[in-house]
Amino acid sequence: MNLPSPTLSTARLKKLLNAGRRVRILVVGDVMLDQFIWGTVNRISPEAPVPVIDFQRESFMPGGAANVARCLSALGTRTELFSVVGEDEPARDLRRLLRDQRVECVGVLTEPQRPTSIKTRIVAYQQQVVRVDRESRQELDPQTTRRLLKALAPRLDGARGIIVGDYGKGVVTQTLLDALKRLCRQKGVWLSLDPKPVHHLNLTGLSLITPNRKEAFELSGLPDDTRDVNPLADINLIRTAGRVLNDLAPALLLITLGEQGMLLCRRGQKPDHIPTVAQEVFDVSGAGDTVIASFTMAIAAGAAPLEAAIISNHAAGVVVGKVGTAIVTPEELAASMRGRRTALL
Repeated sequence: MNLPSPTLSTARLKKLLNAGRRVRILVVGDVMLDQFIWGTVNRISPEAPVPVIDFQRESFMPGGAANVARCLSALGTRTELFSVVGEDEPARDLRRLLRDQRVECVGVLTEPQRPTSIKTRIVAYQQQVVRVDRESRQELDPQTTRRLLKALAPRLDGARGIIVGDYGKGVVTQTLLDALKRLCRQKGVWLSLDPKPVHHLNLTGLSLITPNRKEAFELSGLPDDTRDVNPLADINLIRTAGRVLNDLAPALLLITLGEQGMLLCRRGQKPDHIPTVAQEVFDVSGAGDTVIASFTMAIAAGAAPLEAAIISNHAAGVVVGKVGTAIVTPEELAASMRGRRTALL
């Protein structure tokens, strides 16, 4: 089904982006250094049936919650990052990259016994061949969690939102999340989280959760066996959305559906389907980071939920057309929307 994709007027987008430059958003969670090794493949190894990569170059990008912060900063939003890294070279590289991209990282604490997470992706001809992860998944000890909260709490004054980046590496604990929920309620601060159901955290009472389809079904416990080309006619998807809204009570639920776009769900209202605007998909790395960053920025800037979903849908459509953990700029976002002129009613 080829459904029209709603968009915003150029004037409204410009107004929201300008407002987004005047707000401050905090990001807390697991950070990592993304390493990319680029090369070409011309032969198969005689040692095993695997490709031989002829090395051309390597590059490094902030990953995990650091990529969420990078996405916010690229849109012009004042961004502060809170996490824990090791006392090692990857941590120094990560801080340097963040400073270059105007992300405040005073809240990135050092834990000497904890290695900084590194994800190494080997890419040939625009395709990822293999990924190697070097990381610790051990939960932060209570003392380090208290240090992190002590660094973060004073920065909530005047902040418009917090994004929790849980990648299952141990920074986001139930103790941390409960404290963030309590602080955000006290201060009236928006709280967004991209869930990892395997982590089994209590996710009740958040402002926004952004699971993909698989994660949404894991949260609901329902079987994913009623796929339909129209998500609004997908019986179990709609039931899943209803159950997650009922059980976890977020203010907003945004389910990302890959090539089918997004489903924006609110209690007491019919879901809104936002079809994808992606023209080509080269790499989905970091697409979820882009969605939660751009949606939260838009809400903090004064957008209505459907407007925020449209903005994040276009932002995701831009980044999946790039290779690596990419970002979207305001200019790219505006160009994407100019290409889709269906009016938002």
